[in-house]
Amino acid sequence: QVQLVETGGGLVQAGDSLRLTCTVTGRTFHNMGWFRQAPGKEREFVASISWGVSTRLYGDSVKGRFTISRDSSKNTVTLQMTSLKPEDTAVYLCAASSGSSFSHWGQGTQVTVSS
Repeated sequence: QVQLVETGGGLVQAGDSLRLTCTVTGRTFHNMGWFRQAPGKEREFVASISWGVSTRLYGDSVKGRFTISRDSSKNTVTLQMTSLKPEDTAVYLCAASSGSSFSHWGQGTQVTVSS
C-alpha cells in the first residue's frame, strides 16, 4: 500500500526557516512534489523534483527561498523553507506522480508563519 506522510510543520515567525519531509512507502515514483493550500484559496504548486535526473521546478512565490531535495536511499523528499513569510501559511501536501499527473497525496502538515 502506498503511503505519503509529511512531517516537520509547525508555528514559526517571519524570517525563520523550516524543513518539511515526506516519507514514501510502498513504491517509488518518478516525480515528487509539494503543494500548499491556504484557507479559502486554491491549491498552489510549490516545488517538484524528478527521481531520475533531479530536475527541480519551483512556484514563482517560493523561488530563491525554498529548496526541494530527495534521498533515494530513504525514499524521502524534503522541502527546506527559508525566509518564511506570513503568506506562506498553509497546509503543505506531498504528492507523487508516475506519469503526467500527481496521483498520490499525503494528508498534509500545517505551516503557520506569524508576523
